[in-house]
Amino acid sequence: MIISRSVTLPRTRLYRNRSGLRVMGDSVDRSGGNGLEKLYLGMDFGTSGARFTVIDEQGVIRAEGKREYPPFMREESMDWVSSWKATLFSLLEDIPITLSSLVSSISLDGTSATTLILNSESGEVLCQPFLYNQSCPDALPEVKSIAPENHTVCSGSSTLCKLVSWWNLKLPNRESAILLHQADWLLWLLHGRLGVSDYNNALKVGYDPESESYPSWLISQPYSQLLPVVQAPGTSIGNLKDSIRRQFGFPDDCIVCTGTTDSIAAFLAAATEPGKAVTSLGSTLAIKLLSTKRVDDARYGVYSHRLDDKWLVGGASNTGGAILRQLFSDEQLERLSQEINPTVASPLDYYPLKSSAKDFP
Repeated sequence: MIISRSVTLPRTRLYRNRSGLRVMGDSVDRSGGNGLEKLYLGMDFGTSGARFTVIDEQGVIRAEGKREYPPFMREESMDWVSSWKATLFSLLEDIPITLSSLVSSISLDGTSATTLILNSESGEVLCQPFLYNQSCPDALPEVKSIAPENHTVCSGSSTLCKLVSWWNLKLPNRESAILLHQADWLLWLLHGRLGVSDYNNALKVGYDPESESYPSWLISQPYSQLLPVVQAPGTSIGNLKDSIRRQFGFPDDCIVCTGTTDSIAAFLAAATEPGKAVTSLGSTLAIKLLSTKRVDDARYGVYSHRLDDKWLVGGASNTGGAILRQLFSDEQLERLSQEINPTVASPLDYYPLKSSAKDFP
């Protein structure tokens, strides 16, 4: 005989610890009396840190927390791979066991066009990651020669330019490599199936989300064998690895799903209706508007992500909060921020930039 039991989480107080954990507890039985409650874990990996949120089936936040990336260094430069990995497992450790034991699925987002090249058999990272704002102008002429005019990949910071730049180094065993985006790689650490991406992250490597395939002009290139398999965001990839499940107390049937980009996750958190637009201001500036029509034109830095049967039209720039930290100290930024009146339009008409970007050449 199988006995089904309802779980009531203990009432807890709202609190924060050093990792930024915020837990909301109550004594309400949310399972409907039919068995264990189902919770869902999402993680956001931005430019300076990462956060997690656990929600229930009604979308109510049950816990959330954040971590800054630890400064792992290698050869006098930031070791992003080690830092991202350490942050991922720190976030998993921060989730209370009373909640992690009820999580039925996990997904996460990463910064768009942040690119890793790995050994396709061992998963070893073969070079330093190409960060979201890193440009590879050396590869741009070659990319423009094969891609349609004004295609999204025709930008020095596109994922395809980063792939071509690495491929042209002609390193040994380059044919046995595979490309993953930041979100793909972090999810791979959880599910163990190498070579899976989503069509939001894969847009800037040339994937066509409308036809759900890589275009022929890309498939014909010698480096096309490095491209990952692409699925819709939120698609189940497989079960959480046993070792991680046991370590952090997740249930046996917890699955890992394909992710998306950080700016798309920010849009979904704020709006879902056509005609609505969201500006995300963090280290960089991202603008997204939900449309029933697809718009792409690299001349203006405009491209469209697929969002189910609609399109998320917009772009991104290297203007944003990060550039301000190169112009002002933290103390100056704090003082100047206190003087801002959000109800009054700024008289300024310029964008502070350190270097050119696809939206501000």
